[in-house]
Amino acid sequence: MWMKNKDITWSAIQKCKSQQNAIVERFNRTSREDILNAYLFDTISQAEALTQSWMDEYYSKRPHQSLGYKTPLEFAA
Repeated sequence: MWMKNKDITWSAIQKCKSQQNAIVERFNRTSREDILNAYLFDTISQAEALTQSWMDEYYSKRPHQSLGYKTPLEFAA
């Protein structure tokens, strides 16, 4: 519904062509390295809490080179 309202056409990413979705792939790699590969979790709630904390830092405190060394929240403002 949102895409239709914004007149955006959905298209699938071709198999083995992750570069077609580079922004998401980069985020996935960073989150995997910083969270999933760095910790052992005893419960899902531990993983959720750490992931939420990491996302808060990633979006509001960590500057990104691709955004002119601004955080995503600063860049979006």
